[in-house]
Amino acid sequence: MAKEQQMDELDKMNNVLSTGEQWIEKNGKKLTTIVIIAILVVAGFLMLKQFYFAPMEEEAQNAMYKGEIYFEQDNFEVALNGNEADFIGFKAIADEYSGTKAGNLANAYAGICAYNLGNNEEALEYLEAYDGGEALLYPNIIAMIGNCYANMGDYDKAISNFVKAADEASNSVISPLFLVKAATVAEKLGDNAQALEFYQEIKDKYENSVIGQDIDKYIERTEAQVK
Repeated sequence: MAKEQQMDELDKMNNVLSTGEQWIEKNGKKLTTIVIIAILVVAGFLMLKQFYFAPMEEEAQNAMYKGEIYFEQDNFEVALNGNEADFIGFKAIADEYSGTKAGNLANAYAGICAYNLGNNEEALEYLEAYDGGEALLYPNIIAMIGNCYANMGDYDKAISNFVKAADEASNSVISPLFLVKAATVAEKLGDNAQALEFYQEIKDKYENSVIGQDIDKYIERTEAQVK
């Protein structure tokens, strides 16, 4: 009986294998075509990366160099818009070299420049286009987005970005600063309970920070207002 069951199982396996072989034989040309297409797609991507994106990245990095000099000199107007001679400006780099790392970084620079020139809406356009990549820079960019919204009177978005910046940074140096910004805006809105939550978070997470060491007086003041 056991032997017969084994034979049945073998027959089933053979049938499955036979069916598979028939399917491959029938669809072999289709499979070959699919494999060839996949190889061509991969090869095309590698060629595109080597002969298009790599030179483009290098061009963008070269263009960034002069802009960074203007930026360090606080010459935000030229850094943003170029000098009509040998530097096109961070805005143009971000637009012309989008998809490159340098182009992405140019978004951050352009946003910071526009912010320092008092152009909050233009700053937002570029700051929000920056998709990260620099661990130390990214939280500060998010906080600057919060600054823009605060300047424009959109306080709810300002608070959410300050909180996001604090979470993204997650360290005792700058996270407390961003939480204080969020608390300050909350107080401005009259939401002392929310402000108290932010101050308490500083005490709970960053008590040993510079701000944390002095946070009790903020908590006491806000608690009195909540009561």
